[in-house]
Amino acid sequence: MTRETSGKPPRPSAYRAVCEGEAQPTRKHFAPAAERNAGPILAVLRDVVPETGRALEVASGTGQHVAAFAPAFPGIRWQPSDPDADARASIAAWIEDVGLNNVEAPIALDVLRPHWHTAVADGLDIVVCINLLHIAPREACVGLMAGAGRLLRAGGYLYLYGPYRRDGRHTAPSNAEFDRSLRARNPAWGVRDVEDVERTAAEHGFVLARLVEMPANNLSLLFRRAPKASARP
Repeated sequence: MTRETSGKPPRPSAYRAVCEGEAQPTRKHFAPAAERNAGPILAVLRDVVPETGRALEVASGTGQHVAAFAPAFPGIRWQPSDPDADARASIAAWIEDVGLNNVEAPIALDVLRPHWHTAVADGLDIVVCINLLHIAPREACVGLMAGAGRLLRAGGYLYLYGPYRRDGRHTAPSNAEFDRSLRARNPAWGVRDVEDVERTAAEHGFVLARLVEMPANNLSLLFRRAPKASARP
């Protein structure tokens, strides 16, 4: 399969507005990749999301994913987030359009900021982060792991989705080309190594519980928070 365009490409220029009527754009944005990958991601999440609990989505982007996941898990209270105000407006529009009653209003979270996790109550069952790490510096991975390690209950899951290298090698030529294009735009970006992400996760109390090959040469990584992870200060 060909390399999938990121579900959350660099904001905001890569968004395509969904138009109502003939011409007037709304706040609700649409990413074709998010529409394509929501189903396969949902199939993986069904194996780990409990019947009841709380979930945080980091970097929710357009809002299409939480709009797809929340109806599938009615017993889960979802908290979407994004550092970009335009994205948060789109998320709110998707929530309103779908008529979801188990989703909180989107909040501003930036994993590059120290103590970002303090904006969310701990004891979460799952943290979901889709197509972020390759369009952010490596410090975003460190920040995500540190915060998620404090927010998740013991046994809770951190779910990551996107393109990754394995043993230092790209999994497809299209991923290699995608990586080159990302680094040309910003040298701090790029497709990450699964092993590097796994090492960072381990430093914050996570173990890689499952790796799933996904369509368009992407991977799902499910990290489980071990009981020995540090408690939230």
